[in-house]
Amino acid sequence: MSAPAHDPRRRLLLGAGGGLVLAAVLPWPAHAGEAVEIGMSGTPTGSDVWFRPRGLLIRPGQAVRWVNRDAGNVHTSTAYHPANGKPLRMPEGAKPWNSDYLLPGQSFTVVFDTPGVYDYFCLPHEHAGMVGRIVVGDVDAAPPYAGTDARLPPAAVAGFPGVAAILERGRVD
Repeated sequence: MSAPAHDPRRRLLLGAGGGLVLAAVLPWPAHAGEAVEIGMSGTPTGSDVWFRPRGLLIRPGQAVRWVNRDAGNVHTSTAYHPANGKPLRMPEGAKPWNSDYLLPGQSFTVVFDTPGVYDYFCLPHEHAGMVGRIVVGDVDAAPPYAGTDARLPPAAVAGFPGVAAILERGRVD
């Protein structure tokens, strides 16, 4: 004997089944605890190096994982912060980081809890412009940290994507 169409159990099962189908076919945004990946790479000769994406928009509480995809170079992800011998280019009170040297295939993860703009660099490749910017949450689109630009290599300053572009696109390669 089948259950009548108005049976609450039948409606519950049908609804749950439909939800599972939707979950299987619809893309879901990353949850706050899921890491977003930034690749570290370069040309085979090492003449050009980069973070991809260079600019990234995330939510507070979200993690970023840097992965060294470069077969011939070591890289770091290092916050612009006095603790790392650099000017402060991240929110005051936020915890600085330094991945140390990552060999090919190695990764490093940081969770960003404090809203704001975070600038970072690769220790051996900062002079080559290997820098990145992470925007956490809603921030002002005005260029931050301009007062410290003179203390950075020109290639590094030129490598930062604009905050407005990151807010508009979500990521800048």
